Order: sequence, then structure tokens, then C-alpha cells
Amino acid sequence: MKFEKKPMVNWYDPKQLAFTAVKTVLSSVFGNFADRRELQAALDKETKFYDYSHKEELWVDFISDLGDGFNPTYTLAELLSRDALTLRGKRLKRGDVLIMGGDEVYPTPEKIEYDNRLRGPYIAAFPKIENDPDRPDVFAVPGNHDWYDGLTNFLRLFTQKRSFGNWQTRQSRSYFALKLPHDYWIIAIDVQLNADIDYPQICYFREIAQKHLNERSKIILCTSEPSWVYKSFDAKNESFDRLEFFIQWVLFGKGEKNYEEKNKTIQIKAVLTGDLHHYARYESKDSKGEPCQLITAGGGGAFMHPTHTLKQEISGIDGKTHELKKVFPSKSTSVNLSMLNLLFPYFSLTMLFFFGFFHVFTSWVLQTKVYSGASLMEKMSELSLFDGQAADFFYLIIQGISHHPGALFLNILLFAGIVIFTDVKSGGKNWNYLAGLIHGMLHLVNFYFLLWLFSYINLNQLGLGINEPRQVILFTAEMVLAGGIISAVLFGFYLTFSVVILKNHITEASSSYRWEGYKNFLRFSVNSEGITIFPVGVKKVVSNWENVGTAEKPRFEGGDINYDLIEDPIYIKNEKVS
Repeated sequence: MKFEKKPMVNWYDPKQLAFTAVKTVLSSVFGNFADRRELQAALDKETKFYDYSHKEELWVDFISDLGDGFNPTYTLAELLSRDALTLRGKRLKRGDVLIMGGDEVYPTPEKIEYDNRLRGPYIAAFPKIENDPDRPDVFAVPGNHDWYDGLTNFLRLFTQKRSFGNWQTRQSRSYFALKLPHDYWIIAIDVQLNADIDYPQICYFREIAQKHLNERSKIILCTSEPSWVYKSFDAKNESFDRLEFFIQWVLFGKGEKNYEEKNKTIQIKAVLTGDLHHYARYESKDSKGEPCQLITAGGGGAFMHPTHTLKQEISGIDGKTHELKKVFPSKSTSVNLSMLNLLFPYFSLTMLFFFGFFHVFTSWVLQTKVYSGASLMEKMSELSLFDGQAADFFYLIIQGISHHPGALFLNILLFAGIVIFTDVKSGGKNWNYLAGLIHGMLHLVNFYFLLWLFSYINLNQLGLGINEPRQVILFTAEMVLAGGIISAVLFGFYLTFSVVILKNHITEASSSYRWEGYKNFLRFSVNSEGITIFPVGVKKVVSNWENVGTAEKPRFEGGDINYDLIEDPIYIKNEKVS
């Protein structure tokens, strides 16, 4: 299919921020009144699972957070499409099933975005092969970005039995259950829409748990967010409580004697998720039985999230302590990459110009003549801050904004916007608030200092008239460039301090530089011995893809893809239940 290669989403483009914010609000407000999951259940009365249990061995691929920039998305799609990958001398065949674990597209789920950022690259990497007897299936869990249109385009893409390149879509709802060989199950839940689990979805999984699970059943749970990590960041976060509710009350039948007695030996072997765009594995420390693995594998194509902010120990499923075993990238690499926020003006030119023109507009509002026929700029040009006239400077500012309600409003808007931006949901909240307040004040100080500086230089030192076209053009250029650059530098310093020292703003401080590297996905086999999980990592994606096909049937070639195991394979032994 014909599509457009897209760069990584620039999250600090003011237009993009505004558009995404509107989508978020609309999906939150209207989604609560018209839950598409309830409509899915009404149209699909049958509670069915997808049965792969007849196979002696099944291979499954899991990838999440994938429809962003072309280079990382296509690099991983090309790996997933290969017949097999060879890692440390072992041949790992392509998954019989591909599971997309959430956020299949960025920034918002318009059809054109799905086509350009997801379908196009995946179809080009693995075009449909007619009458292919080994054609793999694909299932998808929606993430918050898929929900921004109420799942409209997600459902069209994944629930209508359409081809997805040479993958075949199978599901009829946004959640599903797969019966795997040797009493293993994949249970994939849809917890979006304020992390709520709708009643039809509860009924769907309760029926499967009551009728089809047995005392030997082992579960791999797929969800679209690492709620155990979010709980460790913010004790008030309720998403993990809802995950625990699903496990205890839906899968294990807590509170219903017969149901609970029947399912008491069911085990959650692993929970797979994305949403954080890195690899992180927590393992339970309970010495009884096989440990439970909590794995975040959100490296399918979107910008990289830091790993150094993760806690070494957290409270996981059933209240058990889980220990952080492996991250990708390493914590030291994560810190080093976070320092790229010091180059914020380079990565976010749109924000630089936004700050610059905002300062120009505020300066213009302040130019009404209120001081015996003189404007604030003209009065400021008479001051020399280096000769002890700071008190006069602050007096002029107070007088200026007191006579210009519009300028006062713009000052408050700038300060409040910066402070509201502060991340107060993780880390030491008091320090976060203080950092946010200082950040806001520095932007105001920067504006008024530059207003004085350029007034003093242009009017006093260069002798230009305030209304001369040359002065107006010069001042505008000075304020846009110098004001924008310094404001952007301040913003970058704040993000760097926040993510490195306070360990917050993990999304804001990583979406700024949009790092394409450190991508990952999981490939695992299910057989009579148990499950073996192979976490596949790509430090650097290929960036020189060239179309060697046609516009209608593109096929891309580029450099070699260097991939390796992130860590040793993770073995989940198939214990026999007596």
C-alpha cells in the first residue's frame, strides 16, 4: 500500500500539543458516556477464545508502543517478519502469533496516522502471501493513544478479520483470550478509559475462567500499562488496584466458594505490558514455586523512556516484593541520554519560537505610554541595572503591569502554565512543587531582564527611536531569538534536573529529544517444558531505508540490523500439578 514515511512525533510542537490535548479531553469525556467495549459485547454475543492448544510448540511475538517514526517502526517490523532470528547460536522462528500490546499509533488514531505509521511499514515489511499455509495471526490491545477516537479506527483495523500484511487479524473485541499448548493461556485485557474494566469484559473473562480454566492452567497476562511501576511512583495511582481486582475477583473468583476453590491453583506466570518505552523486568522474590515476571517491553518504535527512575524493589501482584532484574538501556546510559535535554532548543525549535513570539507579544502589550507620555521601554532604557538602580527597575515593572491588565494576564498565563506543567505525581512532591515554582519565576525574570536589556541597547546605546521601523524589527528579532533560546534553555535545564535528580517528568524529559534507539520486543516459545522468553534488543535502528519497490508496493532496503538478546533467556518451568 502507498504511504508516507513519517519522522518521530514532535511532542513539543504547540500545534501538536493542542491537538492531542483536545483529543484526550474528548475521549475522556465522551468515552465515559459511550464505551465502545459495551457496543463490542452487544454485537458479539459469543464468549469465545482462540485455540492454539493443538500445537506441540507455539511461538509468540510481543511488541508494544510501535506506530511512531518510520525508522524504528520499520526496523522492528522487518525483524518480526523474518522467518527466524538467530541469537547466541539458537534459531528463534517467527511468532505463530503476534501480539501488539498497546499504543499501536502516535500521536492520535486517525486513519491516515494508522496507515502512515503502522499499516504501511508493516505491510511493506511483510506483504501478504497468497495461500500461505503458515500465515501468522495478529492480535492487539489498545493503549491510551488508540482510545483518543473512542477506538473507532482501532476496531476497523483489528476486529474485522482483515489482512495486516501477511499477518491475519482474528479478534472481535478489544480484549481476548488465547488458549496455548500445555495448559497455558494468554489473557489480554483492555484497561483504558480511566483504567476501568467494563462489565461486559468482566463477564467475558469470568465465563472463560469458570468454564475453561482448570487447576493446571498457567496465565500470561497482557495489559497496556505497567501499573506496578506507576503505583511505585504515586501511591494514589489506582490502575494497579484495578489490575489486582481483575486477577483476584475475575480470574481467581475471590468471594465465590466453588469458583475460588476450583481456580486456587491457577498461576500468573508473567505480566507483559508496554506504555513505558523501554525494557524492564521485575521478578517476585517469593521462594515458593516459580517467580512471577513483570515485564515492560514498550520498545516497538516510540521515543525511549528512561530506566534510571525505576525503583529497585516494588510491591507487585499479591503484595509480593518484586526485584528489578534487568533494564534496557542501562541506568547509566539512561542518565547520559537524559542529559540531552540540555540541548532542548536544538530538538524543539517550535518551542523556541513559541517562547520568543510570546515574549514579543507581551512586550507589545506593555508599550502603551503611561509615564508622562513615555512607554515602559523608554523608561527602562534610562536605567542601568549595573549602577544600583534595581529598585527603580522593579518599580517600573510593577507600575507597568498595574496599568496593563493584558500584560498581567500574559505574565500569569506564562507563570501558571509553567507551574501547572510540573510533575507532582512522582518523586518528592514538595521538591517537585518548589522546582516548578522556581522554573516559572525564572521565565518571568528572563522576560523582564531581556526587555530592559534590549530597551537599553536599542534606545540608549544605539539611539534608535522606539517607533522607528529599524528598532521594531531589531527588538522583535532580539526577543524572538535571544528570548526564545534562553527560555528554551531554561526549560531544558528544568527537564534535566527533574529527570536526573528528582526522577520525575519521565515522559516530558524523554519525548523532548525523541531517541530512536534502544528498541525491543519479546519472542517466546511455549512447549511441554514450559515457556522460554527471549527479550530481543536493538541499540541503534537503521536510518538509511530506501524504497526499492514502487509507491504502491514499497519494499525497503537499508543497513544491517544489529540485534541481540537483552539478557539471558527467561525460563518458566512447566510444573506438574498433582
